[in-house]
Amino acid sequence: MILKWIGAVLVICCCGGFGFRMAAGFRIEESALQALERVLMFMHNELQYRLTPLPVLCKMAAGQCDGALRKAFYSFSEELETQIAPDASLCMTAALSRYPHLPPATKELMRQFGSTAGQFDLQGQLSEIEHLQNLCKHNLRQMSVNRDTRLRNYQTLGLCAGAALIILFI
Repeated sequence: MILKWIGAVLVICCCGGFGFRMAAGFRIEESALQALERVLMFMHNELQYRLTPLPVLCKMAAGQCDGALRKAFYSFSEELETQIAPDASLCMTAALSRYPHLPPATKELMRQFGSTAGQFDLQGQLSEIEHLQNLCKHNLRQMSVNRDTRLRNYQTLGLCAGAALIILFI
């Protein structure tokens, strides 16, 4: 009988932990998008006023953020400096493949940045960065709609799934 109770507690903890992990993943994705938006604003200003070359700009952008985003920008700048791949898009793909911890939305926006980096004149680069900033803002607005309710639902569903499993097993 005691083993059933131990098993029940473990099932609830595991399912609840899964729900809490989903909520934490949502928060991580939101903070990564906010950081990317700040970095894109920094890059826009640097390009507009100082005309910083792309590898140096990406290295400076890495200094403006932290975590996997910082590592990805730094890796991208190294790829551009060494020119292992002949195209900035391939350099970004190689840089992103090293850091699978980036959230999917952030990774996609960075992939878009890599596909257009260095291919246009100054105004084209600035407008592309503005476009990516707008996409970040749009994604953040979508995430903020019913944010607290969604996070609570993830956590509650995890706990309720554990309770449902316990009822099925007992």
